[in-house]
Amino acid sequence: MNDKSKLKILFLCTGNSCRSQMAEGWCRYLKGNLIEPYSAGIETHGLNPIAVKVMAEAGVDISGHKSKHIEEFKDVQLDFVITVCGHANEHCPIFTGRTKVIHVGFDDPPKLAKKAQSEQEVLNCYRRVRDEIKAFVETLSGSIKTTECTPITQNQKGE
Repeated sequence: MNDKSKLKILFLCTGNSCRSQMAEGWCRYLKGNLIEPYSAGIETHGLNPIAVKVMAEAGVDISGHKSKHIEEFKDVQLDFVITVCGHANEHCPIFTGRTKVIHVGFDDPPKLAKKAQSEQEVLNCYRRVRDEIKAFVETLSGSIKTTECTPITQNQKGE
């Protein structure tokens, strides 16, 4: 499949440091033949090194990613924007044209890890979210329908 026929999906979170980066990495790794994935944030917080580490454990290298602001994609005709955190869903800009915005929320690994008592517990927080994102990405196809993306809250801003 050539790049022009691939579905263009942007994974959006607050700082594009962890969850959206994991989603882009998984999508590129698992669905790169069907989907052209991107990730961005409402803000940019830099790439989370623990996210890089747990993705590498799973065989996905996101170390070359950089934290990107949503404005960098204003000229990209996206098919879908998938918000992966509540804050990004609440502050998602309005997209014109055919872009559909959907929300599939995942827990914030850094927030989960605040209560961790050891490095292993910290890593386990990130691993759990990594694996949940992977399971979601595995459900995506090259002709995504909003009904395929359970659990989803349809965001009316994109329609």
